[in-house]
Amino acid sequence: MLNNKIYQARLRYTAMSARKIRPYADLVRGKFADVALEILACYPSRGARLIEEVIKSAVANAQHLHAINVSDLEVLEIRIDGGPMTRRFRPKSRGASTIYLKRSSHITVIVG
Repeated sequence: MLNNKIYQARLRYTAMSARKIRPYADLVRGKFADVALEILACYPSRGARLIEEVIKSAVANAQHLHAINVSDLEVLEIRIDGGPMTRRFRPKSRGASTIYLKRSSHITVIVG
């Protein structure tokens, strides 16, 4: 960490389960912001796009508050938490139904 300030960005209530997003968070944790964005650009997954969006937002927050270069910012913490689950019903045999959960997640990125 080159400077002592931290900046954060959050994306809440994302309509994707945390389990699908976490592998991409593990790829960029501890990297510099510009390197992290280059890494995520190589993956076609929607989870990579979501994390890329939040990292760009955190970098924009840092640039807005203080004139900081992107290459000076490091991804200090990236957290993928589970959000609320919506219950849906699916028909089963003999007139019964079963519940399945539509999961959501919260993405938090801290750069500094």
